[in-house]
Amino acid sequence: MREIVHLQAGQCGNQIGAKFWQVISEEHGIDPTGKYQGTSDLQLERINVYYNEASASRSGNCGKYVPRAILLDLEPGTMESVRSGVYGELFRPDNFVFGQSGAGNNWAKGHYTEGAELVDAVLDVVRKEAENCDCLQGFQLTHSLGGGTGSGLGTLLISKIREEYPDRIMNTYSVMPSPKVSDTVVEPYNATLSVHQLVENTDESYCIDNEALYDICFRTLKLSNPTYGDLNHLVSLTMSGVTTCLRFPG
Repeated sequence: MREIVHLQAGQCGNQIGAKFWQVISEEHGIDPTGKYQGTSDLQLERINVYYNEASASRSGNCGKYVPRAILLDLEPGTMESVRSGVYGELFRPDNFVFGQSGAGNNWAKGHYTEGAELVDAVLDVVRKEAENCDCLQGFQLTHSLGGGTGSGLGTLLISKIREEYPDRIMNTYSVMPSPKVSDTVVEPYNATLSVHQLVENTDESYCIDNEALYDICFRTLKLSNPTYGDLNHLVSLTMSGVTTCLRFPG
């Protein structure tokens, strides 16, 4: 089976990633505790691409399905919100890797100082997940390019994984900053520094534009006041669509 290891970095990456796992778990019939509750054999045929099957119970019931996901951030806040979310119990507790200081929307903190201190711990988890695969297909990362962690630590991690697994595919879902939907004034700098790294070290990057997402919410979905939750849901549906041919036979 061609497995994919999923990484999510920073606040934006973790929120989009959590939504993505919720969407594909529903598609595969996996409930929030990791048990299969689906109705079709097709849901399980290629489930191992994104999920590990934990040990089955003695009564012969199938075991628990655990996402091949690694969640990372430089502050614990986002991790807590993912953990306390609907599908929070789904993830392996060992695969949450976080610092305490935060990156403060500073790319250099994520890439050279705080992030560099955390990256070895993340790589240990990456190796462990890769060793659990029969035939690793590649990696996918969800992150934003406007903050400090997703852009700085995200690109550092990509370059380290590239060194260690040069022949595996590296794919990113990168949320681009936009002047209309801006949190901080340094977003263009963070994005510029990140894009250079993505060009060097990734095989494909899906560039997600916040402004375009807002336009879809306003014009197509007729939402008068879209929240980040709405935008994230839109992104996760796109990710689900892009990965359908990897997750189902045919």
